[in-house]
Amino acid sequence: MAITIGLTTWTEHPSLLGGTKKLTLSEYAGFFPVVEVDTAFYAIPKPLVVHNWRLQVPASFQFIVKANGIITKHERVTEFDLPATVNAFRAAFQELHDHGQLQAVLLQFPPFFTVSRENILYLRQLRDLFGDWPLTVEWRNNTWYKPALVKESMLLLQELHMSLTIADEPATQGNSVPFYPAVTDQQQAFFRLHGRNLAGWQNPGAGWRRKRTLYRYNDQELHDIAAAVQKVAAQAQTTTIIFNNNAGGDAADNALMLQKILGLSFTDLNPRQLGFDI
Repeated sequence: MAITIGLTTWTEHPSLLGGTKKLTLSEYAGFFPVVEVDTAFYAIPKPLVVHNWRLQVPASFQFIVKANGIITKHERVTEFDLPATVNAFRAAFQELHDHGQLQAVLLQFPPFFTVSRENILYLRQLRDLFGDWPLTVEWRNNTWYKPALVKESMLLLQELHMSLTIADEPATQGNSVPFYPAVTDQQQAFFRLHGRNLAGWQNPGAGWRRKRTLYRYNDQELHDIAAAVQKVAAQAQTTTIIFNNNAGGDAADNALMLQKILGLSFTDLNPRQLGFDI
């Protein structure tokens, strides 16, 4: 049983170094052993870019990579070559996979990805196309969690050897999913914490994507999350918590607080930068 903690991206956490400048990946890797990378969601990077990432971190450092938006149907295109897109994505991150540094590909589906025969078949197709690559699924439509269907949803992920991304987000009537700490892959489990900014989550508008994660978890909330993490960690070989509540720069502080609550100490990190009291 192992528990790791990380953040989304590495540049947006200046509080780690007590300043305001953006962090490099090398600096970030002095604090946490894993990071979620979302750049591939917008455009698949060149293999050389990924190679340079790997050179900046220890050999044990792990990457969670968000799948390209075409692969997860965020782009409403009627005709595209899915196998070719997945192959291009795999080619970009093959080096991480080969060196054991690709912890998972995050398949974050859009809110309109509902329970349907078509979408179940699509998940099966993605498993076939990704082969043995580790996959974690974050649903954003609550039909997958309806009482009459949730057991079948979890069994589907188990069959496909996909882990459920356990999301923590505001509880709304239509555009969020419940906190459902279930293990569908004994190899690894994932928590993805978006914060609980209900007003920001419910009111799309200018800057919505940033405002909706404007939230700082308090001490009691972090202790409750820690209890859920420990229960899940007893069922999976590796459990990873990613903080995505960074609209106000709170993710790093909350991650360090949770690390303290759980009594974790990460080894094999990059040396800390000199000149800072950290």
